[in-house]
Amino acid sequence: MIHLDTPSLWFVCGSQHLYGPEPLAQVADHARQIAAALDASGDIPLKIVAKGVMTTPEEIRALCRQADADPECAGLILWMHTFSPAKMWIGGLGSLRKPFVHLHTQFERDLPWDSIDMDYMNLNQSAHGDREAGFLHTRLRLERKVVVGHWSDEDVHARLGAWTRAAWAWHDWQGAKFVRFGDNMRYVAVTDGDKVSAEMKFGFSVNTHGIGDLAEKINAATDEDVQALIDTYLKEYDVAEELRPGGERHQSLLDGARIEAGMRTFLSEGGYRGFTDSFEDLHGLKQLPGLATQRLMAEGYGFGGEGDWKTPALVRAMKVMAHGLPGGTSFMEDYTYHLAPGKHQVLGSHMLEVCPTIAEGKPRLEVHPLGIGGKEDPVRLVFDAQTGAAINVSLVDLGNRFRFIVNEVDSVEHPALPKLPVARAVWECRPDFKTACAAWIYAGGAHHTGYSTAVTTEMIEDFAAMAGVELAIIDAGTELRSFREGLRLNDLYYVLAHGLRA
Repeated sequence: MIHLDTPSLWFVCGSQHLYGPEPLAQVADHARQIAAALDASGDIPLKIVAKGVMTTPEEIRALCRQADADPECAGLILWMHTFSPAKMWIGGLGSLRKPFVHLHTQFERDLPWDSIDMDYMNLNQSAHGDREAGFLHTRLRLERKVVVGHWSDEDVHARLGAWTRAAWAWHDWQGAKFVRFGDNMRYVAVTDGDKVSAEMKFGFSVNTHGIGDLAEKINAATDEDVQALIDTYLKEYDVAEELRPGGERHQSLLDGARIEAGMRTFLSEGGYRGFTDSFEDLHGLKQLPGLATQRLMAEGYGFGGEGDWKTPALVRAMKVMAHGLPGGTSFMEDYTYHLAPGKHQVLGSHMLEVCPTIAEGKPRLEVHPLGIGGKEDPVRLVFDAQTGAAINVSLVDLGNRFRFIVNEVDSVEHPALPKLPVARAVWECRPDFKTACAAWIYAGGAHHTGYSTAVTTEMIEDFAAMAGVELAIIDAGTELRSFREGLRLNDLYYVLAHGLRA
């Protein structure tokens, strides 16, 4: 994936000097063993570094400062082996900006019933120490995830893995740059928003370039670069005969390849991790960038249509979370509905820009009229999406705060669509179509989303907590009356939340 760092997580153990040097040596050894076991887990995608045992306020404060200053640290895993008086952690955790997860475990899985004595009890009292730590985390109003269970449990590894992927995406957002070519689609509300507030809250920046700046890079693309892309297309996709060399529409493919070459240069030189454009602002381009956008998304760039600058950042974060997992992640739009009784379904698509990582089988490369935008017919990849469980995620700006909305869905098989020349997915909403759509609309969810068969709700939940941002989840257990009441309570909570931190 492009522009993807691989930071590490710090495993930090808490204790105190009350027990003497020999028990502390055992604590340190146990912490090293747990860190090594977690580091070896296939569910946790980042390296875990053991950072020793913290026993004084000074050590803890110094460690938290080091974590914040280290660009290779994505977050901390905290565990209290024995009893670490929590007031020692106030100075460090009170200033810590990196996310942390609280692992509530103990070194020994089974109690030695016939030999347990007070020495054993004093050493193995995570049940005591982690509750003390939990009180302070709550007292400080710190957002964190609590994972409970023995450190060898597969479930513990999976939950830590989900948090790790969220921390990885959060790390990726810090200092990330996204470019908006032109403005957002005229008169559209949900794609607009406050980019200053977004940078303050999330850490990424969005800035605009005129479409002419992109056109300059496209026009400067060399014939060699274009031909290299043509060769790639012929190898990777089922290319329509009319687009192949010698075909009557081959020039359309050449133009599409030149757009991709120019966009690659622009994004690479600018260090951007995602972008948005609009069919209303294509001056200097022969086609709306369809194929180019699809292929750039497949390599890890975030994208949002019609100037929707929040969605490229969201799609990029979801692609980082999904890195190395089966399935795919794409920009998506709820386009139209199938409302047959008992079989309500959503047809998701966009004008062109759906990522081939979600494709079932080999995409077909075709050219067709677009109908809007007033440009030449654009080339695009056409395919059906993979079936199975998926999520749709929206990020909206409510003025006084941001909100993530998640709907869990099931991508399903559907009849052939021989006259729909775009990539598409068909899904059924959880808990049902009417509840999910009403809840989505009550929550202010956008028509643009990040769609993924790899990212889970748990990852988004952890990610929203790291950001300190509201999350509304629509899943199999959603009941509309309770959902609406939750939104009303959130309106109050997020007005008061900063004051509650005092």
